[in-house]
Amino acid sequence: FQNVDANLKFNKPEVQLTFDRLKIRDLGLTTQDVVAAVQGAFGGRRMAYFLLNGRQYQVIGQVDRNSRSAPNDISRLYVTNSRGESIPLSSVVRQVENSNPSTLYHFNRLKAATLSAQLAEGKTVGDGVRAMQAIADKVLNPNVFQTALTGSSRDFAESSGNTAFAFMLALVLIYLLLAGQFESFRDPLTILLTVPLALAGALLSLFVMGQTLNIFSQIGMIMLIGLVTKNGILIVEFANHQRDAGLPLAEAVRVAAQQRLRPILMTSLATALGALPIALSLGAASTSRKPLGTVIVGGILFSLVLTLLVIPAIYTFIAKEHKPVASEGEAVAAHEPVEVVA
Repeated sequence: FQNVDANLKFNKPEVQLTFDRLKIRDLGLTTQDVVAAVQGAFGGRRMAYFLLNGRQYQVIGQVDRNSRSAPNDISRLYVTNSRGESIPLSSVVRQVENSNPSTLYHFNRLKAATLSAQLAEGKTVGDGVRAMQAIADKVLNPNVFQTALTGSSRDFAESSGNTAFAFMLALVLIYLLLAGQFESFRDPLTILLTVPLALAGALLSLFVMGQTLNIFSQIGMIMLIGLVTKNGILIVEFANHQRDAGLPLAEAVRVAAQQRLRPILMTSLATALGALPIALSLGAASTSRKPLGTVIVGGILFSLVLTLLVIPAIYTFIAKEHKPVASEGEAVAAHEPVEVVA
């Protein structure tokens, strides 16, 4: 951290007066007599009004300024008891000098102190939140003190929890949609294996580019779920059609990878190039969105290479059995030329 500051500052000097009530009673005084003497000398209490030349003025009881400029001036005051004796206040009053904050702040109806700081160079909001929480756990007693985030720190904590929920919800929804489309629970698993590949590429690209995992990069990872699963859909769907036509499993997935290579390359490169200006931070106020573009470009390019290798291999292991719809001769005719002799 740097430029650390707290709004709770004990910079207001005070003098607290403590009355010896037993001694006050023994000397024939009352607490009200002592309080009235102190207020009359230092409090500036309004006692009366008077009129002069048609204007109204206040009568304020107060000793001369030279006699009330220091805390020790209180000990030079005297108060008269019930027997008419002058008793010095120093005999019944004890002074304690300390300092208190000039203003007390509240948070959620509780007295609170706010610590604010700027992040050191190269540190993220997440690093700052974790460091501050570690300091609070070490210094503060949890049975006495409570801590809470505010401002950008609270927004980061809330958004992190929301994006994690959104990420899991997106995975579940896409899996259910693919299960309904393919009428299988295995094929969607094969397709969703592109998501870990894309996330690995996104994290690697963030590390290489020196970016941080923030709200923009997390949004980019959620976008990757929909952007990279299309590659697996193209391969798996085409392989299923070839197996329905009578091709064996290994041959069907090989043909699917070959035939779908061009569409996968075109769509992936078009998406990556479209997000490239964001990753390069071109344009006004685009620096904060740079992690978003970095995640999209890095995740798509990384998954593009591995999808063509990993998805066919995984498909051969977990794909279910398909019954050929067409005859073997028709399947061969779909992919190999047939020589006709007249």
